Amino acid sequence: MQIFKRLLRWALVLAFSGLLLAVVAVGVAYWLIAPRLPSVAELKNYPMQVPLRVLSADGKLIASFGETRRIPVDIGNVPDRLKHAVLSAEDADFYHHPGVDWHGIARAGWHVLVTGGDKGPGGSTITQQVARNFFLSPEKLYSRKLTEIFIALRIEHELSKDQILELYLNKMFLGHRSYGVAAAAEYYYGKTLDQLTVAECALIASTFQLPSAVNPINSPKRAMARRNWVLGEMLRHDYITRAVYEQAIAEPNHAYPHEQPIEVDAPYLAEMVRRQVLDRFGNDALTEGYVVRTTLQSSRQQAAVEALRDGLVAYDRRHGWRGPEAHQDLPAGAGEADLDGLLSAYASVSGMQPGVVTASDAKQATVYLSSRESVILDLAAVSWARPHISDDRVGAAPTRVDGVLKRGDIIRLARDDKGEWQLAQIPEAQAALASIAPEDGSIQALVGGFNFVRSKFNRAVMAARQPGSSFKPYLYSAAFERGFTPASIINDAPLALPDPSRPNGIWTPSNDDDKFAGPMRLREALVQSKNLVSVRLLDAVGVRYMREYATRFGFSQDAMPANLSMALGTASVSPMGMARGYAVFANGGYLVTPYFIHEIDDRTGQAVYVANPARACRNCQERLLDTQPPGPPPAGMNPTPANNLASTSSAAPAESSSIDGVGDAVLPADAHGDGAHPPVLAPHVIEARNDYLVTSLMKDVILRGTGSAARALGRDDLAGKTGSTNDHRDAWFVGFDGELSTAVWVGFDNYNSLGRGEFGARAALPIWMSYMGSVLKGQPSSTLPMPPGISTVWINRDSGLPASSDDPDGINEMFKVEDVDRLRSQAAQQKEQDQQHAYDIF
Repeated sequence: MQIFKRLLRWALVLAFSGLLLAVVAVGVAYWLIAPRLPSVAELKNYPMQVPLRVLSADGKLIASFGETRRIPVDIGNVPDRLKHAVLSAEDADFYHHPGVDWHGIARAGWHVLVTGGDKGPGGSTITQQVARNFFLSPEKLYSRKLTEIFIALRIEHELSKDQILELYLNKMFLGHRSYGVAAAAEYYYGKTLDQLTVAECALIASTFQLPSAVNPINSPKRAMARRNWVLGEMLRHDYITRAVYEQAIAEPNHAYPHEQPIEVDAPYLAEMVRRQVLDRFGNDALTEGYVVRTTLQSSRQQAAVEALRDGLVAYDRRHGWRGPEAHQDLPAGAGEADLDGLLSAYASVSGMQPGVVTASDAKQATVYLSSRESVILDLAAVSWARPHISDDRVGAAPTRVDGVLKRGDIIRLARDDKGEWQLAQIPEAQAALASIAPEDGSIQALVGGFNFVRSKFNRAVMAARQPGSSFKPYLYSAAFERGFTPASIINDAPLALPDPSRPNGIWTPSNDDDKFAGPMRLREALVQSKNLVSVRLLDAVGVRYMREYATRFGFSQDAMPANLSMALGTASVSPMGMARGYAVFANGGYLVTPYFIHEIDDRTGQAVYVANPARACRNCQERLLDTQPPGPPPAGMNPTPANNLASTSSAAPAESSSIDGVGDAVLPADAHGDGAHPPVLAPHVIEARNDYLVTSLMKDVILRGTGSAARALGRDDLAGKTGSTNDHRDAWFVGFDGELSTAVWVGFDNYNSLGRGEFGARAALPIWMSYMGSVLKGQPSSTLPMPPGISTVWINRDSGLPASSDDPDGINEMFKVEDVDRLRSQAAQQKEQDQQHAYDIF
């Protein structure tokens, strides 16, 4: 008995000593580690990494930029069934322990002793996992584990349990770039948290431990086994009833990738936004949760995308079938796995699905698509596929399907308007469309090419192409400023000018049809797009004056050639630049700067930038009080459209920043938005009467000239001009009404010819018509009223001079009032000379 008491006494002494040593060891460890422990107070307002989101003006998603998927959610918005699933899977005693599960740590320690040092399960609580994920590395070290415990205790002291759980649910990686439960719910199920079933909550909870290896997509069997265990734990802890458990266990795994739905097809503009935001906010802009609200209208953008793609496909089909993209020799017994392997290198492009021809005869072909369906094509589905011979020639229409398609051909199919599959091919030509609001320059639609994935070059703002005859309205505006009128007579006749750069030293410009009409009025010359009239007109106006005058429309003098070829549109311009230039005609003579970012909000929804663009504002009080005459824009005014972002406190124009042709910016920021501040007025660059006369000429281009196909839209407010360049390398149509100024360009990136007959009216105008017809459908006519100082006069159609009311060759023409007396004097002098000439005969 004495021995037993003695042993018990020693056991108690040893136990107390061990406990004392343990306390001392923990104290010493804390004394050593405490100075290096991070402050946990910052967790109260810890900013989660949230991607940059780009929205249209009507709130639809254009793009999301960032390496991670994360949708931060408040703990109050997390349904109980999901919280219970996570607690059951990771830390059922979370709301009762002090941040550390001592029993779990003891079990982990015993495991290390038994296994001879194997660092297996660590018994970490949710609080410890928060400490590790926010402050520590994942490596398994005893010192790191001890530090983790100390940080967890501090976290429990600083934060409430709900705050800790909220951090955990938002921070943890759950597979496939998804961080946090809301992002996981969206990716795996395409649902918000409140839409998840109990089984889905349990399956998301099952991914917390090994998200890359155990998730419902990569390893569905392991994920389902883990899910069922979580459901059992939920039942054991009375979070769910037996009936709910049985129903959840029976629910199959229906998870599959749900990429964030892109609602607006505008990747070219999205890239412009990304570059501008990164330039101003740095790389953190992709993780700080900024939301960029652009000026883009989703319905108009969709109409632009469809118009451009349909127009390019129509052009491409006119020039024939170039053959399959590739050919593979298919073995006789090729199965779906073999066909899928062949198609794995081909992605769908703008609705054109890749497929492989598995059988073909005279009447039909069978095509296996990448979507794992087989389609039958008859002769009608390939009837357009005349063989391409050259830019100007195609072969005969096919009479047999197997004359077009062979077994093993890799081709593309697309659905037509009726939903039927048709043979398709990706166009080699490119196109661009830029559409802005003339009032303030806000970009309404922008398409930089046929497909962004295949070519990221943004032709809408980066291309420098020759505008051809679409440049002529600027020249006519300059001529009207120099005293010419719509009735001025210029000779359309052959012209030879010295040019040392040409082999024979002579430049002989010509009209597109190589015909000459002789003396003609300027109105008719623009309607018929007479090149020789434009050359003579530029010669009269002066090249130097015209280069300076072009800056009134936003162009740089450096882009204007210093010779008479400028009259034929040999400048270097972009579609956006042309849309901006024509906006001057559309808004009454004011130069606006296109912009595409309306507002940027931070993660809390507070605006950090709001654009305050210069406006035409024709009827604003400030504009009516502005008596400064029209003239060139201020020196250094932005020649290229874009946004530049300044802080909301800035009252001055932001610093310029040029990024790969996206452009410099001149917009100040104004976050007030309450209308208390006067509007920023765009510079007045051309007189309203000059504007009205040029616009009337461009309306005639649509009524009875090269743009007459646009009459099919049934509107009286459209004005515009076609443009074509030498050898049909560029095709343009630029036009407007009071609400939109839109430019369309079609051409090859390598400057190849579009082919004989591919003028602007054929290649570009149909795209413009499709877009404008769609966005203006049902909209009232929008055109500027005739300004004061314009007079309508009866003139002789041949001489262009005022005539008597009984002149059988008389027509109405519009003039500036100060020109009327001068022209009547000229008419009287001419009549007197004609009479004198008649007397001289006798």
